[in-house]
Amino acid sequence: MRDAPLRIGILGAANIAPFGIIRPARHVPAAEIVAVAARDERRARRFAARHGIPRALPDYEALLADPGIDAIYNPLPNGLHCEWTIRALEAGKHVLCEKPLASNAYEAERMSDAAASTGCKLMEAFHWRYHPLADRMKQIVDGGSLGPVRDIEVRMCLPLPIPGDIRYRYDLAGGATMDMGCYTISILRFLAGAEPTVVSAKPLLSSPDVDRAMRAEFRFEDGRTGRIHCSMFSASMFSLAVEVTGDDGELSVFNPIAPHLLNRVKLRTAAGTHTERVRGEATYTSQLRAFVAYVRGEGSVPTDAAHGVANMRVIDAVYDAAGMKQRGR
Repeated sequence: MRDAPLRIGILGAANIAPFGIIRPARHVPAAEIVAVAARDERRARRFAARHGIPRALPDYEALLADPGIDAIYNPLPNGLHCEWTIRALEAGKHVLCEKPLASNAYEAERMSDAAASTGCKLMEAFHWRYHPLADRMKQIVDGGSLGPVRDIEVRMCLPLPIPGDIRYRYDLAGGATMDMGCYTISILRFLAGAEPTVVSAKPLLSSPDVDRAMRAEFRFEDGRTGRIHCSMFSASMFSLAVEVTGDDGELSVFNPIAPHLLNRVKLRTAAGTHTERVRGEATYTSQLRAFVAYVRGEGSVPTDAAHGVANMRVIDAVYDAAGMKQRGR
């Protein structure tokens, strides 16, 4: 079985699936996309034909019940992650679940517990973490060239003014902090190597319960500060960056989210300014390789269920500080 490809089924004909797993699987011989299911079987058939997937199943239940499927990719709307991930785990399927892991920390904890009780693997699809740029950023931050770190800022702002898009629906756990803020929070926690406390959060709203942008400030126990800015629609139309400030220098990184497309690392210290680009394969491809290895027991992954729970706790705290309802409540 270790030599056979991991047989993966896709829950839903989501737009992210071709980027997130179908195309990556063409570069990972150890993984094979064998089936897809959607709420509308005709849509599943069209999706399967378009992307060369052998089988289209009539509904989600049929996908989970299929003995020819080893693992599930769950790209459903955020509000459906918990239910269908738990059902997949209980059906004996490993799960690669799109970010954010759940609607809130309580749901994430339930998902983590389900993975532990079934013995199946659950991994959160934070693809940025599987590119060499992530480790290079951490190496610089921890390596001493910046001196004691004082502040970390992470920004992800992209225009997504799409009427009726699920990202703007509270009932599906939408919002800028869920969609883009989850990235910024994950990167902040990773670079700090610690869990932050939310100091303040200021949203811009698209509706009373849904944020189209969020700014939040954090502090860490050792006195360091942190900031995030995420936006789906605001005056900040485009920004993908990390900025780390230390007593002896500054680190600026362009595009830590999809660094395989383009990235730039700039380190400024008393010794001068150094600029580099970190090369690596497509993040989604590296992520799929890591998922297959994780399922096969070949080590751990940095975005496991525990990561998802911790990230959701910070997201919940940001919404609390902003005076907004947590998602799924």
